[in-house]
Amino acid sequence: MVSISFEELFDPHFMESLHHLRLVAGRVPMGGRFAEQRSKDLGHGIEFRDFRPYAVGDDLRAVDWNIYRRLGRVFLRLFEEMEDLPVYLMPDLSRSGFLDEAPGDPGRPLRAHVGLRCALALGAIALGQHDSVGLFPFSDDVQVAMRPQSGSGRTMTLAKQLAALEPGGGTDLAQSLKKLGAMNLRRGLVVVISDFFDPAGIEAVTKALGRVRHELVLVRLVRAGDADPTEAGGPGSPNSMSGDLRLVDAESGETRDLSITPEALNAYRSAYARFRDGLADFAQRRRAGLVELDVDGDIVEQLGALFEGGRYEA
Repeated sequence: MVSISFEELFDPHFMESLHHLRLVAGRVPMGGRFAEQRSKDLGHGIEFRDFRPYAVGDDLRAVDWNIYRRLGRVFLRLFEEMEDLPVYLMPDLSRSGFLDEAPGDPGRPLRAHVGLRCALALGAIALGQHDSVGLFPFSDDVQVAMRPQSGSGRTMTLAKQLAALEPGGGTDLAQSLKKLGAMNLRRGLVVVISDFFDPAGIEAVTKALGRVRHELVLVRLVRAGDADPTEAGGPGSPNSMSGDLRLVDAESGETRDLSITPEALNAYRSAYARFRDGLADFAQRRRAGLVELDVDGDIVEQLGALFEGGRYEA
């Protein structure tokens, strides 16, 4: 198990490729400072949105006197408030993500390393537009690695915090989300970066996600071998699953002897499809962002799936 180095994580060329992406919240609760996020509230912002009739107690500075002179009625000009979006990054530090899934291919990145680079990418985007970013890595519990901070100058701080993270234990997303909720953080955007393989099952995972009071973006880290273990190392490779094997749970250490038969493979594929569809159905119902990130592909190019026209609207 290997933690990522600062030099590997904080790559200037990687950071340069992020400029065209922006995180944008469609509706953000009041209470933050100025930034590039549109609030659901209307007040004395900078972008005109609407008129409404004057009511006793309204600020007279918002009265449109041109309408009053033309119609003899008092209306207020309403402007869109702009404020920061708190972004809470939750990269998965479970032990299994730091294990080499393809020992014969040293060029393939570790799943957890890709997750940390993804966290840096999204965090740098948010910090660059004056949002606040907090870092809450998890495995069987959640950590507070960096309390929410804002400013583009914090990107280096975020990179150093990510590089300092160590592999965790097993996976307990429900417990981690419960503790995050108990922190009473200002409502914002929670980004969970994980393969979402949890011993409790996908139903427990989606139930826990459903209790999160923040907006959600789910970044699912995938490989070809996840859906079809015969493709684990590429067709015909020594890492493809076949024959009689002793499987070792990457987190618990438990072993199980198994004969890889066509029936066993079909049962696995069906179980994986239920897992994948369960997460996708939840994201659709919750209107959460969901992107499948192939850890062997280009991170920035794939993150573009979240950003239509260079923006992601929560």
